[in-house]
Amino acid sequence: MRIGLGYDLHRLSAGRPLYLGGIRIPCGKGLCGHSDGDAIIHAIIDALLGAAGEGDIGRLFPDTDPAWKGIRSTALLSDVVSRLRKKRLRADHIDVVVIAESPRLGPHFEAMKAVLAPLLGLPLDRLGLKAKTNEGLGDIGRGQAIAAWAVAVLRPDSRRKR
Repeated sequence: MRIGLGYDLHRLSAGRPLYLGGIRIPCGKGLCGHSDGDAIIHAIIDALLGAAGEGDIGRLFPDTDPAWKGIRSTALLSDVVSRLRKKRLRADHIDVVVIAESPRLGPHFEAMKAVLAPLLGLPLDRLGLKAKTNEGLGDIGRGQAIAAWAVAVLRPDSRRKR
């Protein structure tokens, strides 16, 4: 068993779409980033890469490379899962906490799981999503940013290669 921890934080900006957990959420602000800024997926990617001993999202998909400009984070996650398969590793469990003052994210968790679980090769009950606020403190508490923490458990993949 391998365990990895991931973290991501992005500022919010008016006029950008808000992508979290692989879905677009109606909101007047979106996350700034070289990609779509999906803090949930970025934290998951860092947790997976950490557990696999593969560094972090910035090393694999640097923001200095125009190839990643504006890319959907779901494509980055698919790439990482493919890299794990080549190392004969698979996600066994993912748990995420997203920290945001708004919008309310709980109503969107089932749709997020419907996107993320198949990408990760996980049953829905092995993907945890929770939301917290920052109780009005700091940039997150003032509604200027969203952050996410993720923990990934990886196991050797004994299934045949596809």
